Amino acid sequence: MIVKKRETEPAYQVLSNQLRQDIVAGLYDNGARLPTESELSDRYEVSRQTVRRAFVDLVAAGIVYRVPGRGTFVNESGGRYLRQQGSIQDLMNLSTDTTMEVVSALQRRVDVEAASRLRLDSDVVYTVVFRRFHEGVPFVLTTVHLPQETARLILETPEMSTGAESTCTVIGLLEPHLSSPISEAAQSITVDIADAADAVNLCCDQGHPVLRIDRLYSDERGVARELSVSHYLPEHYTYRVTLQRA
Repeated sequence: MIVKKRETEPAYQVLSNQLRQDIVAGLYDNGARLPTESELSDRYEVSRQTVRRAFVDLVAAGIVYRVPGRGTFVNESGGRYLRQQGSIQDLMNLSTDTTMEVVSALQRRVDVEAASRLRLDSDVVYTVVFRRFHEGVPFVLTTVHLPQETARLILETPEMSTGAESTCTVIGLLEPHLSSPISEAAQSITVDIADAADAVNLCCDQGHPVLRIDRLYSDERGVARELSVSHYLPEHYTYRVTLQRA
């Protein structure tokens, strides 16, 4: 099979994209070894240097890893969206390679549970619902609840309107307006099932297993600024945290 190269796209990038598609399509299972540089060079009629650069591209994207003397292997993400997080900044940088589309604009509502988790005196919160895409595929539906005084900081922004598309995160949009920066994100991860809204917005069946991640963001003064509840499709998302000994 010959990889057809676009005039504006380097050969290694064309090969890298082809291998990504093959991995996502399931031609190589998680942990499977990819063909050697020599085998791919012959199969796609490109130089071994081109194959080597394509591998470097895939390693940088976290899709494969290389073991000296053994070969190149598919990561456990299996071509799904892989997010490695270890800091508040990592969470804010989610916007660098994904797109947010607002499903329901930021608006006032009464939500006893959300208000309680935000440690508010009243039951009034402001809520926005959005889904996030990676390479055109929706992989998460998120509901964000904000205290009224926090919501007012971004209530009129175009990014919070129904149908708006942007590369921001809500917490990233908020922080420049906060007098005290975000310093903590308390996170819980559980298994849940897709509800009707998930089914519509993530193109899955109702009752489909989802990964639920709740995050409560607080500033340096300990004030809760945002509560987010996200449902991720496991077939399109991998979450990884690296733990180190102190």
